[in-house]
Amino acid sequence: MGLPDASHRPWPLPEGSWATRQTWSALAFLHWRVPADAVRQAVGPGVEVDTFDGSAWLGVVPFRMSGVRLRWLPPVPGTAAFPELNVRTYVKRDGKPGVWFLSLDATNLSAIAVARAWFGLPYRRSRMEVTEEEGRVSYDSVRDDPGAPPAVFRARYAPSGGEFRARPGTLEHFLSERYCLYTEVRGGLLRAEIHHAPWELRPARVAVRENSMARAAGFDVAPAPEHALYARTIDAWIWGPRRIG
Repeated sequence: MGLPDASHRPWPLPEGSWATRQTWSALAFLHWRVPADAVRQAVGPGVEVDTFDGSAWLGVVPFRMSGVRLRWLPPVPGTAAFPELNVRTYVKRDGKPGVWFLSLDATNLSAIAVARAWFGLPYRRSRMEVTEEEGRVSYDSVRDDPGAPPAVFRARYAPSGGEFRARPGTLEHFLSERYCLYTEVRGGLLRAEIHHAPWELRPARVAVRENSMARAAGFDVAPAPEHALYARTIDAWIWGPRRIG
């Protein structure tokens, strides 16, 4: 499968070849307003906190990962599909808005080891159970990573409206259309470029039973999100991280 059209990107595709390809499915973007000062303390010094209408935002993003493979290699049985749950916020550097991950919970130990070593991402091991029926998702995650703050996420979510693409300048675009990630490794700032087609989004209805993901990351928010979106699936290509600071 070739790369999708890049005309919607805020900057051109990066030079060189992508490193890994993934498919993200049954995804919810769950978000809360948080103080920019609190985000400033949680992210690396080499990036600027990105805000919308004066507010920083914290996201909890549950989804399913599949088709995970490195370039030129087929998916490895047992490592190519698993649930993942991200806690993220938004930053920018050199005019490029991106994602800063505060935690990434997953069940796949091999994927966790690779992502920690290669990208320097704060992956945590968790026990997860995810079921889906006609777009209705039941998602249970309990972190069991020694040394990591305990965190639980139990919720049900489903689409509740028509599909749309977010327009530039809207909150939905700010929260979803991000084409790089930033991370800090041994005092150095890294950026990894990401490419995918524009998100096909839908409003979401969410019923949260338990959610301590934000608290584990150092933020005090209500269990239920202020803003919720659903996306059925998207293919993504990720380039290897490059040191920028």
